[in-house]
Amino acid sequence: MSAQINLYEHLADELGALIANRIFAPGDRLPSIRHLAQQKRISISTVMQALRLLEDRGLIDAKPQAGFYVRHRARTLAGIGSAQCPREPTYVGINNLLMRVLQANDSPGAVQLGSAWPPDEILPVKRIQRVVSAITRRNPELLTRVSCVDMNEPNFVRQVTRRAIDWGRLDPHEIVATSSCTEAISLCLRAVAKAGDTIAIESPTYFVLLQLIESLGMKALEIPTDPKTGLSVDALELAIQQGLVQACLLIPNSNNPLGSIMPEANKKRLAALLSQHDIPLIEDDIYGDLCFTSERPWPVKAYDTTGNVLLCSSFSKAVTPAARVGYAVAGKYAEQVAFLKTVSSGTTGHFFQAVLAEFIDGSSYDNQIRKMRRVLAQRIAQMSDAVSKSFPAECSISEPQGGFVLWIQLPEQVDALALHGQAIEQGIAFMPGPMFSASGKFGNYMRLNCGNAWSPDIEKAIQKLGALVHRFSDRPAREAILN
Repeated sequence: MSAQINLYEHLADELGALIANRIFAPGDRLPSIRHLAQQKRISISTVMQALRLLEDRGLIDAKPQAGFYVRHRARTLAGIGSAQCPREPTYVGINNLLMRVLQANDSPGAVQLGSAWPPDEILPVKRIQRVVSAITRRNPELLTRVSCVDMNEPNFVRQVTRRAIDWGRLDPHEIVATSSCTEAISLCLRAVAKAGDTIAIESPTYFVLLQLIESLGMKALEIPTDPKTGLSVDALELAIQQGLVQACLLIPNSNNPLGSIMPEANKKRLAALLSQHDIPLIEDDIYGDLCFTSERPWPVKAYDTTGNVLLCSSFSKAVTPAARVGYAVAGKYAEQVAFLKTVSSGTTGHFFQAVLAEFIDGSSYDNQIRKMRRVLAQRIAQMSDAVSKSFPAECSISEPQGGFVLWIQLPEQVDALALHGQAIEQGIAFMPGPMFSASGKFGNYMRLNCGNAWSPDIEKAIQKLGALVHRFSDRPAREAILN
């Protein structure tokens, strides 16, 4: 039975990847059930299960007597075109505005479409409870263990190393356990750069990365980033040739907020380019396991031959955010990162390192990842369809290849910050586009969290949000709203 489940899930993932890459574009008819069964040498019932799974994910529709067709969506975001040299680096100054937005989003009763936290109902809470109980009985000494020298729980390091076997071989001595992916990134930034240095980032990028750069007195250089293929390596190379970059901080797999995945050839080229110029890359891979491709995409770290890439991640998005355990695979900077960790926050709790190590050892974690990919792909499709129906036709929507957020381009005249203020008054929280830029770009963009289970409240919130966008799109109405 399990082999059959794996077969239909694998076929669904394969067809889903073809749809995501527009090999099958909206409106295209998929190959017939009989053709797929013959081509893949599987049963018709297995093909039917795969197609039903794609229907559940919102990627295809069945037409009686006609077959299965790729679902139509709103316009997708345009690519970035040819590479252009980035603008001058700038000091980041978003923290005060961002904190006001986050506080507003935390308003009681607001429908939460802002913060990208995984919903409780798809996290393995009961399984984690059993692991916690087992380790408490078996290793009670971990509840009191503290060390300023032995920072890592051995089994945690072992499991992180084992999970990387598919794409490379990690040196366990490069691994530093941290209190989150955010702490790992912060430590790595401090290890490779100093105040006044310029950090190349994707544009748009996750706002917490901008906060970290701002807090350390560094400058950000926004590199054009394609909604499908991620950062423009050509544009980054131009910036490097002009001596503008001291380090890079990127999210190549399931970029937040775009959901893009950098092609493997681009990752390989990026690693070689940075190695040639001895420029370190801090790679945020927190969404790497939540990509919707049939195979997990490799990180840039897989192509690192000089210890120049510092890989950062955690299990907060797929297992539990409460454990507060992340890690850095810090390459040739491992000793410096470990020192900074020691003097900054001390040891990350060995107990929860052990809990996570036990959970990710074996089938529990793999099953959880498969479940989350399936559920999140379906919820993104539901949200995308709802936005397509309620928002103006000139809006464009990302087609995420992983993660659980949507990036939406609104009509040019819409001010996303003003829209956010109006939405909060109606009990709807989202993240306005300027929060994802060091220089205030993306004034008419927004990010929506799609992780929560679809509900009447979310459906009504999208309808209200769409009505607001329509009003802001109409210039006279917009002026009346703002005045």
